[in-house]
Amino acid sequence: MNKNIINRFAIACALVLTLIVAQLHAQTDEDAIMMAKKQFCIGGMYSRGSWKNYWEGTLKRNNLNLGTVSNQMFGFMGTYGVTEKLNLLFNLPYATTNASAGTLHGQQGLQDLSLWVKWLPLEKDLGNGTFSAYIIGGVSLPTTNYIADYLPLSIGLHSTNLSGRLLLDYQLGNFFTTVSGTYVYRNNITIDRSAYYTTEQINSNKVNMPDVATEQLRIGYRSSHLIAEAIATNMNTLGGFDIRRNDMPFPSNKMNATSVGVNVKYTLKKVEGLSLIGGGGYTVAGRNVGQSTMFNAGVFYILDFNGSGKKSSNAANK
Repeated sequence: MNKNIINRFAIACALVLTLIVAQLHAQTDEDAIMMAKKQFCIGGMYSRGSWKNYWEGTLKRNNLNLGTVSNQMFGFMGTYGVTEKLNLLFNLPYATTNASAGTLHGQQGLQDLSLWVKWLPLEKDLGNGTFSAYIIGGVSLPTTNYIADYLPLSIGLHSTNLSGRLLLDYQLGNFFTTVSGTYVYRNNITIDRSAYYTTEQINSNKVNMPDVATEQLRIGYRSSHLIAEAIATNMNTLGGFDIRRNDMPFPSNKMNATSVGVNVKYTLKKVEGLSLIGGGGYTVAGRNVGQSTMFNAGVFYILDFNGSGKKSSNAANK
């Protein structure tokens, strides 16, 4: 069997790694935390994911010609409190990829700029706790002309995405449960070839990208200085097709993944407004994805522009 074909064919499953790592390190658009009015939380996150085994369709296997495929991201992120109930968020990551074996070269560069609006329309006492409902809308778009059709080592899909999320949170004392559902519309992309094959011959350089739906559950402890949570995430591509046996990958493959993980955020008591964040995750099931192990760490600081000198979030008030 041709070695280059084997190298290329196995790698499509790694594409979802980029999506999952992005979800893990972009915590603030997925949690039930709001910045106070005229406060700006800014900082950086580092995340790393890697896999050796993957699912080709539903068949789990590995490829010695690829070795371990890894992905790193260095994210510059921020959240600004327009009001107590309306926040604006951004994230701009610099990504690198690498395969430890074979002849494929890693890629690096700025990935996609993500912008969100986070609204808290409902917060009320329910029983002995507090129930909150959030509506979050976002857009992400490529910032550089990176190559999407180079999947394990591409830094992204080069698709402009629109996302909508409903997030529900219930906090009882210092313990909380958060559930959310997200729908992502993905715009079609253009690749550097004039014809390709999916389940049929397509004589075009335009690729129809299937949309994505994600559900997430978070359970944990939340106080003014410590947040510790367990996370379960399920992602489904709404369309696409399986990687064909010993064939090369393609951006519009079906890629489903279920992952579990933990996150911890600690706000220092002696340095007001300074927070340290860390966490990790593992893909427990999937289809056309790598079985990824992921880690992240970050540092954030709150700048107060309202002169109150009080750096806080609604986490302490629930």
